[in-house]
Amino acid sequence: MARTALITGASSGIGREIARELYARGFRCILCARREDRLRELADELGENTRVIVCDVSKKEDCYRLYDEVKDENVGVLINGAGFGLFGKFCETELERELEMIDTNITAVHILTKLFVKDFAQKDRGYIMNIASSAGLMSGGPYMSTYYASKAYVADLTSAVARELQEAGSRVHVCALCPGPVDTEFNQVAGCSFGVKAISAEQCAKDAIKGMFGGKTIIVPSAALKLAAVGSRLMPRKLLVAMTGKVQSKKGEA
Repeated sequence: MARTALITGASSGIGREIARELYARGFRCILCARREDRLRELADELGENTRVIVCDVSKKEDCYRLYDEVKDENVGVLINGAGFGLFGKFCETELERELEMIDTNITAVHILTKLFVKDFAQKDRGYIMNIASSAGLMSGGPYMSTYYASKAYVADLTSAVARELQEAGSRVHVCALCPGPVDTEFNQVAGCSFGVKAISAEQCAKDAIKGMFGGKTIIVPSAALKLAAVGSRLMPRKLLVAMTGKVQSKKGEA
């Protein structure tokens, strides 16, 4: 297996902790995000062989540039970690911010997964992890509607691509990380607060990497959330959306 990993969204949160976890497992890391100072700080921590690429994956041209810059570096692991959320009623949230979210959460993931999975399939090896959310396993989230929809896209795309690879007998593994609340900067960016206890980004990263190398397609780093995800499939959609809306509405109260 190649020992180079590319991580987008590596400047903070889950992406940063996944980079640390992969480095601890012997991977050379290529760190990608918009905030160069944070990337440099992490690179100094990880070691001299770590590479930093300042890139805004919400821009299509930056996604293609990123791929072009690393395609000859024998990348064997891609972590699509860049993403953010936005809290508020759909009729009140800012359209441009939502479109930026769609570009980051969906378009960038789609482009980079497409480009790298073709390379990996040719070599018949490689891992791709798309960071989705437990929100992507639900049937819609009032007050965070665009975010929920974007993560559903990621989870569905990942599951479908993973199945295609399995049916082809490929050794390429594609998976989606679907955590619930994680203690990161997510709330500050989204403009809300969690209504339930969050797990640490470090623990989430450890569970994520363990699940990826363990061959899981959907990785949910919480026993309670796994049960909730299973239960949501059995519940009428209208009821599930109503229940989710009640939970989501409380996020704006803190």
